[in-house]
Amino acid sequence: MSETQAITAAAAGTFAIGGDLTVNRLGYGAMRITGPGIWGPPADKAGCIATLRRAVELGVNLIDTADSYGPHISEELIAESLYPYPAGLVITTKGGWERVGPGQWIHNAGPKHLAAALEGSLKRLRLERIEVYQLHVPDPATSFEASIEALARLREQGKIRHVALSNVTREHIERARRIVPIVTVQNRYSFADRESDFIVDHCEQNGIGFMPWAPMGQGLKAHQAIEKAAAALKATPLQVALAWLLKRSKVILPIPGTSSVAHVEQNIAAAGLQLPQATYDELSAVHHPPISLRELR
Repeated sequence: MSETQAITAAAAGTFAIGGDLTVNRLGYGAMRITGPGIWGPPADKAGCIATLRRAVELGVNLIDTADSYGPHISEELIAESLYPYPAGLVITTKGGWERVGPGQWIHNAGPKHLAAALEGSLKRLRLERIEVYQLHVPDPATSFEASIEALARLREQGKIRHVALSNVTREHIERARRIVPIVTVQNRYSFADRESDFIVDHCEQNGIGFMPWAPMGQGLKAHQAIEKAAAALKATPLQVALAWLLKRSKVILPIPGTSSVAHVEQNIAAAGLQLPQATYDELSAVHHPPISLRELR
């Protein structure tokens, strides 16, 4: 894995989101190109711009962001770095949170807010249509159906190509699909945090892409297992974690994030790492306690 620059995201294979947006299965998550607490501008703006451009150079054509990252900073930096966008680049974004300060997230998935959030994302990303727009998280103060119906209307208006979900249960997926087709689901998931295992299976059975976040999991046991595998394979722990995700299911679309060119090169090199079955099985046996709502992002 030393020749990281020779490996591109294409080595991970492809997946057709919604049947018509073909992307390389190793993408890029743009949450970390903001300041501490996912608030304000990054300390090294030039480094973040260089990282975004390097990711695309190395075959990444799926970039995930949200209006709440910054807020707005991540979307603005993506446009500043990459517009006019190369053909085939899919930018997915989200709405459903409001921000009032570093590390502070307030639910708002009301129809009016979602419509306004989408308009803001379109303007910042310099797009006429969002290819994949995700409900960032269900809002306990708003009917879930009302949120999804709002996104379905925006899709009918041509402002969204595909509707997607984030931080949801299987019940949410099934309820949403009664209203509008759902093309991807984004939940926390890794070799060590497999609470969404059955959701991955459900997505696979229904041709829905699954974008896992927090790909390393947490906890000492998890780190010991991944470090052992990484040493044996002469790879980084995150490369092994990403390779596990790619092997887990053909619908999984990992979106590791970083603000470092060196790290983005290392992450993308994971597309070429083939896990031995024994290593995959050993990592699959590592589990982590269920997440709490406070850990959603």
